[in-house]
Amino acid sequence: MTTLPPNCPDPAAKLVARTRAAGGLAPVDLDRFWADQARAVANPFGADIPQVPLGVLMERPCIFTELAIAETPANWHRLLHDAPWCAQVCRAYNDKAEQIVGRRLLDETIPDPQRAFPAVKTLADIFEATNIWHNESYWLQQSAHGETELQHLLDRVEQRLENLRSFILPANWDTEKTRLLALGVQPPAYRFQRGPVTFATSVYGAEDLVFLIMDHPDLAVRFRDVMLRAMLGLARILDEEAGRSPHGFQFNDDNCCLLTAEMYELFAYPILKTMFDRYAPAPGDRRYQHSDSAMGHLLPVLARLNFTGVNFGPTLPVSLIRQHMPGTVIEGQLAPFTFSRNEEENIVREFLRDFEQARAQRGLVFATAGSINNGSRLTGMRLIMAAIQEFGRYA
Repeated sequence: MTTLPPNCPDPAAKLVARTRAAGGLAPVDLDRFWADQARAVANPFGADIPQVPLGVLMERPCIFTELAIAETPANWHRLLHDAPWCAQVCRAYNDKAEQIVGRRLLDETIPDPQRAFPAVKTLADIFEATNIWHNESYWLQQSAHGETELQHLLDRVEQRLENLRSFILPANWDTEKTRLLALGVQPPAYRFQRGPVTFATSVYGAEDLVFLIMDHPDLAVRFRDVMLRAMLGLARILDEEAGRSPHGFQFNDDNCCLLTAEMYELFAYPILKTMFDRYAPAPGDRRYQHSDSAMGHLLPVLARLNFTGVNFGPTLPVSLIRQHMPGTVIEGQLAPFTFSRNEEENIVREFLRDFEQARAQRGLVFATAGSINNGSRLTGMRLIMAAIQEFGRYA
């Protein structure tokens, strides 16, 4: 591990200068890096891991800039829905990735529709919220406006919960289940959910949810409890269909930052606590939350959920998260726009900052504090690898 004296020139600037002098490819021993990565990522808290694990392994939206493909709504739609085209561009991306970072990073397989279970209705369907395609993404539409509409919606949801299996499973489910099980294909499990605050703000509106909790806490609690019953029902039914109950659960809850700690504890905390107690009770079970927002005020409440992994927003320093969550793997805290704007020196500086804050206790996986956005480059990933190899070694 390189140790630089205080009067030494900026290490980030020096590494970037060496990278530019080498034609834009940061200096990395790729074989050694990936061998050390395999050891490090297996247990980020391990006493014998050689370096900080890398969590920046790129995502499909990165194909646009990297391959000079126009980032249009039509191409975004193709990326999500045109499997042969997606496989083709991912294969071209992987050819480039193999040369720059030494690994093929994106899934380039074409799913076989004959080996896929028919779609199951989701929590959004139960709550009558429609997903529409708009501005390069799907958006969940509000399904209740005002307390009266919410009360009537909850009435209808509670009626659906009385016979939830027939509502969520399609008419051809039993036939397809028999056929697919014979092929060795397992039914899907329900172990991921948009977090309760984000889901509720979609179904009912952001400001409306805040005022509901403040002004009508009894109705907010009913909303919470019906949502939890629906989630438990989804998980139970799909587990019964699969004949198994895998451990672990993940929530993505960007909008949790909108609630105060007291409001979060009333509305969202009981949902996470119940789902984790039911589906991730063992110490090593995956209890995970992604929230790329400024929700540091919620850390004292979230800490009681005993997360095994988190990915929080870039305004939360590693040291603050670690203060509240000493045993949690922290995936972060590189600001996504630092990476997607290819701010090379700042990329390295943010790594040096995070490594210094995590060095004593370990448990850091250096990743973006949020999504990996288009504009993020393979050369930027290689620069992070170089920074880890030069400055982020434990041994």
